[in-house]
Amino acid sequence: MILKALSQRMIFATLLVCLFIVGCGSSSVDSLADFKLDGKCEDPRPELCTMDYRPVCALRDTGVRCVTTPCPSTEWNTYSNACSACSDPAVRGYKYGECRNEDDGT
Repeated sequence: MILKALSQRMIFATLLVCLFIVGCGSSSVDSLADFKLDGKCEDPRPELCTMDYRPVCALRDTGVRCVTTPCPSTEWNTYSNACSACSDPAVRGYKYGECRNEDDGT
């Protein structure tokens, strides 16, 4: 009886580990090479920016991680300028101009 309960726990633990591994393999933007960007945000991030308006369309990590796909972990947002975009720690890079198409940032 004890051996059967231990065996069931091992099977359950193995299934949980497998689900975790599958969830980690979901398709998301893992590298900026997937997109043609005009600029890449690097650390240290800017703390102060000018108020000029030269819009950029920034690729922003939403922080969402899912077990099933499709589950986009990034989104495109328009910022007033590159400095403002890169001051957001979730932004990975940007294209010049306002966002027009949510799918590809153009």
